[in-house]
Amino acid sequence: MCDRRVENISGNAPGDNHRNRFSKGGFCFQKLLLLLLILLLPVSSVAENLTCSRLPMLMEGFLANHYATKNMTGEINTHAVDQMIKRLDPSKTLLYESDLERLRPALRVVFASMQAGDCAALQQVYDVLVARARENEAIVKKILGPGYRLDETVELNINVDKHPYLKTTTEKHELLRKVVQFQIENALLAGVDLAEAKKQQIHHYALQTMRVVERNPEKLITSSAEAFALALDPHTKYLSPENLEDLQIQMQLSLEGIGASLSSDNGFTVIEELIPGGGAERSGMLKPKDKIIAVAQEGEKPVNVIDMDIHNVIKMIRGNKGTMVTLTILRQAEHTNRFDVTIMRDKIDIKEQKAKVDYKTRTVGGRQYHFGVIDLPSFYGDEKENTSCYEDVKNLLAEAKRQHVDGIVLDLSRNGGGLLGEAVRLAGLFLDKGGIVATKDNSKQVTILANGSAASETEGDKHKVITFPAEDPRAVYTGPLVVLTSRLSASASEIVAGALKDYHRAVIVGSDHTFGKGSVQALMPLPLDLGGITVTTALYFLPGGKSTQKLGVAADVRLPIWFILEDVGETALDYPLPAQEITPFLGVPENNAPLWKPVEHPLLAELAARSKARVAKNAKFAEIIKNNKEAAGKKGVIRLSDLRKDMEKENGSKKMETPTELKKKARDQYAPFVSESVNVLFDMVTLGSALPVPPSL
Repeated sequence: MCDRRVENISGNAPGDNHRNRFSKGGFCFQKLLLLLLILLLPVSSVAENLTCSRLPMLMEGFLANHYATKNMTGEINTHAVDQMIKRLDPSKTLLYESDLERLRPALRVVFASMQAGDCAALQQVYDVLVARARENEAIVKKILGPGYRLDETVELNINVDKHPYLKTTTEKHELLRKVVQFQIENALLAGVDLAEAKKQQIHHYALQTMRVVERNPEKLITSSAEAFALALDPHTKYLSPENLEDLQIQMQLSLEGIGASLSSDNGFTVIEELIPGGGAERSGMLKPKDKIIAVAQEGEKPVNVIDMDIHNVIKMIRGNKGTMVTLTILRQAEHTNRFDVTIMRDKIDIKEQKAKVDYKTRTVGGRQYHFGVIDLPSFYGDEKENTSCYEDVKNLLAEAKRQHVDGIVLDLSRNGGGLLGEAVRLAGLFLDKGGIVATKDNSKQVTILANGSAASETEGDKHKVITFPAEDPRAVYTGPLVVLTSRLSASASEIVAGALKDYHRAVIVGSDHTFGKGSVQALMPLPLDLGGITVTTALYFLPGGKSTQKLGVAADVRLPIWFILEDVGETALDYPLPAQEITPFLGVPENNAPLWKPVEHPLLAELAARSKARVAKNAKFAEIIKNNKEAAGKKGVIRLSDLRKDMEKENGSKKMETPTELKKKARDQYAPFVSESVNVLFDMVTLGSALPVPPSL
């Protein structure tokens, strides 16, 4: 009764929990059967909301399958209350400290009584939220009255965790005044005049009130389910139907729709970018910054979507391949135009998330060296859509070999994880046979995932080995290899980087360490279109026996970190599981010598020293280090005057940057890290040939 597609390994971003399809033999946790029995409700063709009566089964499903927590304890109740409050007021601009003193006991009752299907206490929570949202709207209208003046001396602490909840109305007024000042300034820098900027902000807070009112006690049940899941660990989640759909699109790298990325701006749904090859682009009628003001299904009347939540608008626009949808567009240029566009929905490949290769050169002594840089943003794959990052990287390596490259950089620095099976097979392209990763579930069973074969020395007799097909030796890349990582490299990225490090196969270049997510999640869609759940069911371990949980994979050659990543990592999340160790499973049973030249400490030390010297002289890295120090000195405080100076300096004008311009800017900012990883690879090639070959593993 186990679903072989249910195991997954997820990234660090919210919702990054992905299904994995294993090779024959399968891999599932037997206790998921209990979850199936608990949640296998009568099937209906009509979607239902998550109701309070469903919560006992949902909570039991989480507890029955979780790696570490099996019962609803007082500590879990407290965690759930804290997570709920964070979801209700993430910016700490809505609720007072006195509100929390009233709501905490009510929320404790909510989570204690949910197991009996009683959510009556949510009405009190809802009433407080509505009252405070209306209060905020009234305060902002007062702030932006006739006497409003822009105050460039304003300072705002954007580190929400570091400041307390509000105590008085005076404190709320002052905080909202600062927030509105920054929002007005952003509008002015985008070319909006002051009168329109004030109007937009008043409408923005009116919309916030409307959203809170729409979040009736029934809808707060979904927030409660999300809070309870996060109380167990950072990666156990309840996924609403919309979030589940987004997750599936992310991992399949395709969706059925019109081919446009959308955003929400002051009540309007705005087209940000047209995806090449999509129906929106093929129509020839749509442009970025067009506003969608109505949506009509085939044969139906248009539905006004102004002020509608963007998730609901997206749900209306998405649809099955071959069906039609009509958008009513408002375009503001020299003249304001209003027109309809009918588009046929189609399959759209999100190509920018696919693996790609770029080539770099370095020259010394009259000889030119060629290197391939493979950028892998995620470990994606879908059998039905015939997509696989393993297959894509395999083809890119074959292409790089035809280009006669002298070495490869595998860029995992922005890779937040993905499908475990794809990660295991991809590692085999660099390692050939051997164990790549092991998992240990809550019954302490150790399962090794290997390519071809694996060493099987594990704790006691509670172990098994699942093998993927052995890689064709001709497809294995055996040349010099560098893996570029960062604090954003998580989960499946850490499996690949950690395995390559443990086997002495590659040099790890990047931030001090990777994210530190060493847990495995099982994903299960729920019946009745209720969405899905992910449950942490195991920890995973590298071939050397250590888990990356909370620790990550340490870099051999360390580069500066971006200041925005200083607080990124598993240890910065709420309630992370502790790290563990198991018996190492390095190598293969035959003890064959590796096909590649192992990287040993003398070479690593020399590479690190050379890189450190280069980074110290590099102007771009000097600017990054300078920005890090300045950001640390500000301690999360931003100043309106500094914001204006920085934005005017960056843009040179008041125009907003397009998505394409922003992507190019991000690539330019990241270029020094890629360039230095190629420099390290160049050193590795030139130095490695001068060092004696070390004994095989």
